[in-house]
Amino acid sequence: MVPKGKLLIIGGAEERKGQHPSEELQVNERFDILKKLLPKGHEDGRVELITSASSAAEEVADMYRQTFKQLGYGNFGFMNPVSKDEAQEQGLCDRIQKADTVFLTGGDQLRLSTILAGTALWDLVKQRYERDKGFMIAGTSAGAMALSEIMIIGGGMSEALIGADIQTASGLSFLHNCIIDTHFIKRGRFSRLAHAILLNTANLGIGLGEDAALLITQGRLATCVGSGMVVVIDEEKISNTNISDAQSGSPVYVADLKVHLLVEGCKLNLADKELFFPKIT
Repeated sequence: MVPKGKLLIIGGAEERKGQHPSEELQVNERFDILKKLLPKGHEDGRVELITSASSAAEEVADMYRQTFKQLGYGNFGFMNPVSKDEAQEQGLCDRIQKADTVFLTGGDQLRLSTILAGTALWDLVKQRYERDKGFMIAGTSAGAMALSEIMIIGGGMSEALIGADIQTASGLSFLHNCIIDTHFIKRGRFSRLAHAILLNTANLGIGLGEDAALLITQGRLATCVGSGMVVVIDEEKISNTNISDAQSGSPVYVADLKVHLLVEGCKLNLADKELFFPKIT
């Protein structure tokens, strides 16, 4: 089934709003991405932000209140279910039914998926994504990582790619055949995403820079937006690697790993890996 809704996966860092004056410009630049939470001309649409991934949900909510005010968004609310029981509540489901966009904020992706997966609230989000044209699910940082079928939950932080040094888990399964990593450039996460792809070879690696996002329609057609970069890692043409033999703590080598660097306007078909590039003007 081809979903009628849209996905917006964002590289993260919006939580910096208001923390330091020198970072204010970075956040303002990122407004170009956040403006895509609602269609142009429909800024009065309803956005429901789910802050369950964060252990400081009220601070996150305060930051987004400030940011959305600057964006001109006035019709939004916050949900913070902290258990599956809370995510079953009818009142929250009623709000999801009226939303134009559901936005997952950052924090801990395993916490987020554990709370939401299999609940009435998340089942309704899935139904709306599949059937309602224009409905959007957006996620930033951990909220973006959780939207794939397989998500990284830890490890892989050394410069080298080290055997048995990564942990993955089931995500919320909106995106298939790809694994998402965020804060990708700034936090040096190339090796851990490459590792995840080597262990899950049917998947593309999607590394989102902090000033970058992918806007995805039909569940597979992705357009790069924002001023940053998206790194795509494809293992399809690998000619040699010791990933299957490397012991815990041993270095891993790879030959002929394919990497693409995408910027605003580049397009990627997640299903067949076909790339399209903007015309030079």
